[in-house]
Amino acid sequence: MNEKGEKEQLVKHLKGGEAFTSLEIFIDKIPFEKLGERPYNLPYSFYELFYHIVFSQKDILEYSISGDYKTSNWPEDYWPDESAPQNRETWEKLKKDYFDDRDILENFLMDPKNDLNISVRNSENHTLLRETLLIIEHTAYHTGQMLIILRLLGLYK
Repeated sequence: MNEKGEKEQLVKHLKGGEAFTSLEIFIDKIPFEKLGERPYNLPYSFYELFYHIVFSQKDILEYSISGDYKTSNWPEDYWPDESAPQNRETWEKLKKDYFDDRDILENFLMDPKNDLNISVRNSENHTLLRETLLIIEHTAYHTGQMLIILRLLGLYK
């Protein structure tokens, strides 16, 4: 497979649906009022997990391509202070940010000028391939947790 084919395969995995359910399929299955619930004493709510996915994706994206990247503090910056969004506008913006950043990464990946095996902007040791796989693995892991929360809330089968 050539690099274009490899990049296309990465984009398929980035969007989900290969080995894990795509966020598009279930992100709107939860009512706003339930976003902050932590069923059965789970440590995170649906909102907290999604916030973490969005923040982490943006952080890795910025690490990979931005000349203005600033290191975030782990774990405090990566998790929200509250278990639910402040309002519907905050929730809608979070969803938009996720999909916008994913589109930016897809476009960056598919640009023929960007080699998968060259170091990313802010590292001599990490490649675009590594950072893309990190986003895919991280999103898949937490997507599974989000689906469990939906099932425990009786919102997904």
